[in-house]
Amino acid sequence: MNERKQNGCAFLKAAGLALLLVAPAWVAAQPTPAATATFNSYVERVEGQLAARHRSAEGFLGAVDFARLRRGELAIDQVTTGAGMELPGALLHDWRGAAFIAGGKAADFERLMKDFNAYPKVYSPQIVTARVLEHDGDHFQTTMRVRQKHVLTVVMDTTYDVMFGRLNAQHGYSITRSTQIAEIDSPGTAHERALNPGEEHGFLWRMNTYWSYEERDGGLYIAIESVTLSRSIPVGLGWAIGPFVESVPRESLEFTLRATRDALRR
Repeated sequence: MNERKQNGCAFLKAAGLALLLVAPAWVAAQPTPAATATFNSYVERVEGQLAARHRSAEGFLGAVDFARLRRGELAIDQVTTGAGMELPGALLHDWRGAAFIAGGKAADFERLMKDFNAYPKVYSPQIVTARVLEHDGDHFQTTMRVRQKHVLTVVMDTTYDVMFGRLNAQHGYSITRSTQIAEIDSPGTAHERALNPGEEHGFLWRMNTYWSYEERDGGLYIAIESVTLSRSIPVGLGWAIGPFVESVPRESLEFTLRATRDALRR
């Protein structure tokens, strides 16, 4: 009976997602100006708070349970609630995570983060390809092909503006802002193409990622915050789309945090 229920739920969720993909009337190709303005205002506040913390070693990582992290646990917290902050035709998601690497060094973390060519190995299978477009000191322009899978698989080509900074040898941070995101149809085939704005499904419109790291207590604390913007959930499909929309930002952040920790341990 339980197995029958699980199979039934899986079928309904898949059916709901399939319905989303084939229903053009529900597709919001691009975020509304109001949603974009709210997202920009939100990340401005986030970046302002981070900048204030990064000016001093005291409280550099914010409210972190250091003892819990030293026990080997990951801290994953949702700043927005439910499926995300509801905006006009969009959802804003804000997640934070932190971890501790015994014996880790700040210099090793910065070196790992700047080695974009190694991202497909470190963050496989989510990152398929990655390369640097432009590089000037601590400022990078990068492009990556990313894959997200949760019942269905979505592949996107993304470009980012990345800036690294540091307070001193033990404290540093990075700011990553998406500058372009394109959904890819039939990836890896002869028919592969980037969907035009009118065809996209709005699974991810914006993505900003903020790392902070601090070397102390015989190791390295790393903290990440991810703020994303995606399409809203179509009326009547919350039961099917809601779990997908809510779980992907969390799972992506947790995967990134674990993969980074594992790479630094090696």
